[in-house]
Amino acid sequence: MLKVLILFLLLIAGVVLGPMLAGHQGYVLIQTDNWNIETSVTGLAIILILSLIVILVVEWVLRRLLRTGVRTRGWFMGRKRNRARKQTNAALVKLAEGDYRQVEKLLSRNADHAEQPVVNYLLAAEAAQQRGDEIRSNQHLERAAELAGSDQLPVEITRVRIQLARNEDHAARHGVDRLLEVAPRHPEVLRLAEQAYVRTGAWSALLDILPAMEKSQVSDEAHRLALQQEAWLGLMNQAMADQGSDGLKRWWQDQSRKTRNETALQVAMADHLIVCDDHETAQQIVLDGLKKAYDERLILLMPRLKTGNPEQLEKALRQQIKQHGATPLLHSTLGQLLMKHGEWEQAAEAFREALKQRPDAFDYAWLADTLDRQHKPEEAAQMRRDGLLLTLKNAP
Repeated sequence: MLKVLILFLLLIAGVVLGPMLAGHQGYVLIQTDNWNIETSVTGLAIILILSLIVILVVEWVLRRLLRTGVRTRGWFMGRKRNRARKQTNAALVKLAEGDYRQVEKLLSRNADHAEQPVVNYLLAAEAAQQRGDEIRSNQHLERAAELAGSDQLPVEITRVRIQLARNEDHAARHGVDRLLEVAPRHPEVLRLAEQAYVRTGAWSALLDILPAMEKSQVSDEAHRLALQQEAWLGLMNQAMADQGSDGLKRWWQDQSRKTRNETALQVAMADHLIVCDDHETAQQIVLDGLKKAYDERLILLMPRLKTGNPEQLEKALRQQIKQHGATPLLHSTLGQLLMKHGEWEQAAEAFREALKQRPDAFDYAWLADTLDRQHKPEEAAQMRRDGLLLTLKNAP
């Protein structure tokens, strides 16, 4: 711009000085309807120079005035930003104190001028929810959504968190489903999804997010395993409620071999079938489970089974005794099975073997019953006394 100005001045000087040096001033006529302006070339050049100077002076004045306005506006804006920063810091202190009323008040005041206005409004919404003011909470959420623009993820996460706090479980479930489409491995989204799915009984959906929880390291392995077991039990309960024993069996057959080989699921499935009075299928699941792995939970189910073929259970128990030793549980369970079809002497022997390894009030009582059946009242009474003394000894 400066170079152009210099060239322009040189051009004017040439136009003015040229005729003067040559002795010719030249003649200029500017004619309008009512005016005739006559001047020399030198005069016209002087007028143009003066006009340019006036324009530059006006421009300089306007620039100073506008700069002053910008500085004034910047001063006011900076003052508001500083105030918003101080109020945000004070709100964080109140948050640590648990004073949610002050937290909301400080965060929402001048929030538009804060460094992160969306964060201020979201925290204010949660603070309002903590003190039970749903209207204010919704207002802060809507303002945060307006300011967030295209990045609505933090707003929607906060919305779902607030819905769960209000026990609006199905609304939270809907929000979680949308969040998982956008951020399927976001840790907080997965934690909220876990809560929403457990509360609404969405067990299949809960099983679907477990791999993502593992990859994102959300909670530990024990917690994820517990969630998996809860989901399987929930699905079993749904199948049993909808179609009873037949529905349970169809659901079980639809599962993969790996799932059916899970001991905890075998125990739960057998227990559900016993409740449905399908003892034959429950017994088969117990026996199949014991063939693959020994587990005391399967052994404990045996006395509850009522089938027309208890010999299979006795055979399986004796096989387990050979493989894993004469444990008290195996002998006690064998004694209970033998009692069911009147083999009193063998049952008594099994209970005695169990009591040799550890005293148990139930085994004393069952042994006493078998002795009564064998017409040995004195010994039966002694077993009952021993069992009573053991109970009193273990009582708090």
